[in-house]
Amino acid sequence: MSCPDCTKGDILPGEPVGSMSADFQGAYFSPAPTGSTPTPSKRAVLLFTDAFGLALNNPKILADEMARRLECDVWVPDYFKGRPLFPVDAMVLPDRAGVKLTIKDWLTFIVIGITNLPAIISNRPSVVDKRVESFIALLKEKKKYEKIGAVGYCFGGATCVRFGSTGLVDSVVIAHPGRFTLDEVKAIKVPASWVCAQEDYFFPDSLRHQAEAEFARRKGKGNWVEYEFKEWKGTQHGFASRPNLNLPEIKEAYEGALEQTVEWFKKTL
Repeated sequence: MSCPDCTKGDILPGEPVGSMSADFQGAYFSPAPTGSTPTPSKRAVLLFTDAFGLALNNPKILADEMARRLECDVWVPDYFKGRPLFPVDAMVLPDRAGVKLTIKDWLTFIVIGITNLPAIISNRPSVVDKRVESFIALLKEKKKYEKIGAVGYCFGGATCVRFGSTGLVDSVVIAHPGRFTLDEVKAIKVPASWVCAQEDYFFPDSLRHQAEAEFARRKGKGNWVEYEFKEWKGTQHGFASRPNLNLPEIKEAYEGALEQTVEWFKKTL
């Protein structure tokens, strides 16, 4: 479920402007800008975090930016129940594409993994999915959204793959996803945008090509859905959620991936 790239990253500048909502299972909520859309918002985006969960400010800052650009509500569910897979202080800076993991990287990751094994077990995908289903049911009951999109990073990207087949969301953006199967890709039935790193331990070229071929195969058939795959040069796993903005190519790719996400939801929600 994880590899050393999961613990690489950096903290985005700025402070979140949304709020934590006890009424919605401890989720972070960034509302549509006042006056920008009918009140209440008819659309919402769910942001599924990477392994650091809401302990890291990055998903909150991303949610705020998406709410501003999309003029809709954005929610970040606490699907780890306050116990993310990895602590924020375990995060190290990401490398650009072409930089290989060292023996020290692997040993450090093994120690972190053993230390956090209880959290990893308690947040396995089957458990997290039930929490997300409960959260979406609560949103639909209380907020009456007409359209819901989902964007996920790393662990959250794999979550998006799975939820693309449930009928609970209307569009997905899948950013450098964690582990998933080709059968799960085949089951996706909503528009899907893929944010791909140039080098990705979890989502290698072979699997990406199979996934893209699966979507292309549907053309002209009843199960066809709109899709796109974009590879961001110079990047590794994690660049769209934990970018090192001091690296020009990573900064450009991070900003491009965010724009890809915004434009996708403008088109499909």
